[in-house]
Amino acid sequence: MTTRVLFDVSRLMSRVDRGSPTGVDRVCLAYAEWLSDHPGVEMIPVRGRKDRLVAVDPAWFERKMRTLRARWSGGEADRPETERQRRLFAALLSPTRPAASVIDEPPPPESATPRKAAPWRVWRQYFRSEPTRAPSPVGDLYVSVGHTGLHTPAILQDLEARGIARVILIHDLIPVTHPEFCRPGDGDKHRARVRNVLRHASRVIVNSAYTGDELQAFARTEGLLCPPVHVAHLGLEPDFLQAREPRPAVPFFVHIGTIEARKNLAFLLTLWRRLEERNGDACPRLVLVGRYGWENEAVLDHLQRSPNLQGLVHQAENLPDAALAALMRDARAVLAPSAVEGFDLPAVEASSMRCPLIASDIPVHRELIGHAWLVDPLDGPGWVEAVETLARAPAALGPAYDAPTWNSHFAVVEKALGLTPVSAG
Repeated sequence: MTTRVLFDVSRLMSRVDRGSPTGVDRVCLAYAEWLSDHPGVEMIPVRGRKDRLVAVDPAWFERKMRTLRARWSGGEADRPETERQRRLFAALLSPTRPAASVIDEPPPPESATPRKAAPWRVWRQYFRSEPTRAPSPVGDLYVSVGHTGLHTPAILQDLEARGIARVILIHDLIPVTHPEFCRPGDGDKHRARVRNVLRHASRVIVNSAYTGDELQAFARTEGLLCPPVHVAHLGLEPDFLQAREPRPAVPFFVHIGTIEARKNLAFLLTLWRRLEERNGDACPRLVLVGRYGWENEAVLDHLQRSPNLQGLVHQAENLPDAALAALMRDARAVLAPSAVEGFDLPAVEASSMRCPLIASDIPVHRELIGHAWLVDPLDGPGWVEAVETLARAPAALGPAYDAPTWNSHFAVVEKALGLTPVSAG
């Protein structure tokens, strides 16, 4: 028996021109591929438009999905190393301290960014959707894993009225629990989003027990019943599943993630200034890999204006998976100093590749990467000690780690969706 799944591709459609994915983008693409290939599923791509679902041309979406996979995975044969990547690796591995840091140009402040017409490639995605007057797509269940369109109840209410089951993945409740780390207004929007899910979802998937606990606590606070919750740790892409002995080199450290307030990077760069004051040109190098996000001014001030960090701290974005994995394997350690996370995919990826890992002592890290060197996110001396200890130690593999897989994730999802199991382990 074939199950017709209305899969919400709104977020993926908004990413058709993006060079590298966020963690949520990776999840959306993994679900699209899994549903497309599942023998018991007819995937019907849909997107939200004016508080209702409209169909997306399946053939067009299939091509875009394969294009995104090739672009984001970016194997060495498919995506040659760029000049910027060569400069970054050369700066990290140089036997002497470079005179200047390798830093990607940050975007202008939002208030100074003029509104531009969307490229024709982006507009094309909308014209590929059926017009609003078309009847609502019909399916057996609806799956949404990108948070898009859930801040209003109309779509979920319509599906509920038509007897279509609604399965929603919640990545975190950070805008609700820690609004100070998010754009103004994001907290209220996410609160409305989670309320709608609690009221109208048939089932909820969460990426960690911590996220599930936060969801249950929010439901109690709001006086709402919580639908059945399924905990399914996220899987990893192939490039992050293979361990390799690190090559002896000048010690450098890596942080992966959007450059935003909750990642605690201003604190990390303050520590790096202290490391430079203690060690001079022998201070280990650091590279921040990620796009510029919200409230990054303090990080930019450090990167652009601190003479102590020049030649030591670098930043890059849009690295394909193959290049990012190589960078992580050769690092003395991966750093994860976040104040709060719902899952922390880069930390799990680092553990899978047996990269040494220094991480903040927060609930989700204790759940997922308890083997890491865990330090309180505000313990400056503790972080300095951890970094200096690993910088002086010979390059070595971290402990063996039983990484979550997409197979194990989708085995849980199959049960939540009521599909005939085809995944294992």
